[in-house]
Amino acid sequence: YYSTSARDCKILALVSADGLEEQVEEGAECEVVLDRTSFYAEAGGQVADVGAIYDNEHQQVLADVRSAYYPVAGLIAHRVVARQTLTVGDRVITLADAPRRDSARRNHTATHLLHAALRTTLGTHVKQAGSLVAPDRLRFDFSQYAEIGEQDLLGIENLVTQPVLANEVVRTDLMYI
Repeated sequence: YYSTSARDCKILALVSADGLEEQVEEGAECEVVLDRTSFYAEAGGQVADVGAIYDNEHQQVLADVRSAYYPVAGLIAHRVVARQTLTVGDRVITLADAPRRDSARRNHTATHLLHAALRTTLGTHVKQAGSLVAPDRLRFDFSQYAEIGEQDLLGIENLVTQPVLANEVVRTDLMYI
């Protein structure tokens, strides 16, 4: 998900409330399955991308993408509202909302900083027990056996904000096993 756009994607399936469709008309709410996509699907507490699907010439918005999810492992379904007729086999461009994704990415990084700060301050018994990563906020659930004191809270805050204020570079490593 380094790019927020993908060209020449093929519509493999359209699914409405009635089931599989060969075509959906303007205004229809449906799910679109593509052969590839630039949309991040909801996973691991991080919300899905939103954006649009365009015709392959990038002239017309064909659908507004409201979210994306994994109905089964390895398959992404895009929840959309069609602005134009969509047909299985159409070639399209996907365009995720880049500023929104960047905000979610920053909050995703903040969850890692928070987790490390909690473990450093409170101990290695602290384990993540859930999260929500959205463009406008994050929630980090964790296990802890006692109330967190004021000094510990200030220390945690300092450990999280220090690299942010230093504007440290974030590096992503793709690791294959």
